[in-house]
Amino acid sequence: MILAITFDLYGTLAGFQPSRYEIQSAACDGLGVQLTPEGVLRGYALADAYMAEQSAVRPLRTRDSDGRRQFFAEYERLVLSGAGVEVTSDQAAEIWSRVRAQSYELTRFEDVLPAVDMLKGQGLTLGMISNMNTPGDELSQNLGLSPYLDFAVTSGEVGVEKPHPKIFQEALSRACVEPHEAMHVGDQLSSDIEGARAVGMSPVLMDRDGNHPDFTDVPRVESLVDLLPLVSGV
Repeated sequence: MILAITFDLYGTLAGFQPSRYEIQSAACDGLGVQLTPEGVLRGYALADAYMAEQSAVRPLRTRDSDGRRQFFAEYERLVLSGAGVEVTSDQAAEIWSRVRAQSYELTRFEDVLPAVDMLKGQGLTLGMISNMNTPGDELSQNLGLSPYLDFAVTSGEVGVEKPHPKIFQEALSRACVEPHEAMHVGDQLSSDIEGARAVGMSPVLMDRDGNHPDFTDVPRVESLVDLLPLVSGV
């Protein structure tokens, strides 16, 4: 029986506003780069997978300024490559600097409050696990989720990133449940799905952008409101 659910943050509970397509298009303006919304989605799927893999090996918080520059140059190169645009690492670094210069913010997805309200009404303990340096309580408050989340664990607080077992175990400890009594919902196959499964939690893939339509290893949802029947059936 599931007694607690933890959520990944970026891509699961929140995304950027303006959209990533709008941000990338503005950054590439005047450079002769043509992007499409579908292409940018494909590119970010590649780039976010790269970020998840790198977080398990060499987290960003452990890199110096040059290391972070190289990382984000590759991240941006993958975004554009997935969108069908090939650039050099130096060009990617310049475009990423344009991305960073824009004004955007992390905002909650529209389905989040209805979903967590329903899940909270079922008596479930709810939490968040994020590979961010910002304190969890601050993230929850900024997203208006403090009334719904019982706790939030971040890599900045624990000192390790998903998929390291320690960050999931910290969440389980705060939820006061055993691994088989907890479900983790996230959008990354390595950091979320493999990380949760490695500690004995029940993982669910959040696939908002439809990047993994044929993935059947674990339950897959495109909206958080689809979680309720999954919780009832586990």
